[in-house]
Amino acid sequence: MRHVVSGIVLLSWALGAPAAARSEVSSLLSALDLGGYAPGEQAPDFVGQTMHGPRLSLGDLRGKVVVLTFWATWCPPCRTDLALLEDLHRHLGAQHLAVIAVNAGEPSPVVRQYVEALSLTFAVLVDPRGEIQRSYGVIGLPTTFLIARDGRPVARAIGPRDWTGLPSRQLLQALLHKSVPPASPTETRRP
Repeated sequence: MRHVVSGIVLLSWALGAPAAARSEVSSLLSALDLGGYAPGEQAPDFVGQTMHGPRLSLGDLRGKVVVLTFWATWCPPCRTDLALLEDLHRHLGAQHLAVIAVNAGEPSPVVRQYVEALSLTFAVLVDPRGEIQRSYGVIGLPTTFLIARDGRPVARAIGPRDWTGLPSRQLLQALLHKSVPPASPTETRRP
């Protein structure tokens, strides 16, 4: 519950929500059972190899709202989560939403076959040594992070969520429509 409350405070602050709107934000986070972060935290940067060759980093995505999910082919709930995230990607990608899926240490051919079977079109990274996974402290799959345009982590979901449901879409629309100034150069990044 502490994570949900801190998520409410952070999201209200991140969105610049007036006091009257905080109850709406609170209900969105509660509906999704999302954990939050303390003000001033930054998401760990990463560099990973995509399934199609080019490398991608969190820094490359600055200015976009990022949905970063960690998954594996052997994880049944991950399959459903990835399908829902594909729907988000197709409907909100043009609005500067980036869905990134990081595979948890499986061989590239296995990941490629799985991605093709699900017809995923968003970026899929292979993390063979689990470095990205460790930097985010992932201990269960699927685990998904919402990251604001300026790199601030907004919320975390451990386990599957209804990413296409109304609370998720309202939360993501709020993040997409919030003009977030770049982080101050004096801010320090913390893992």
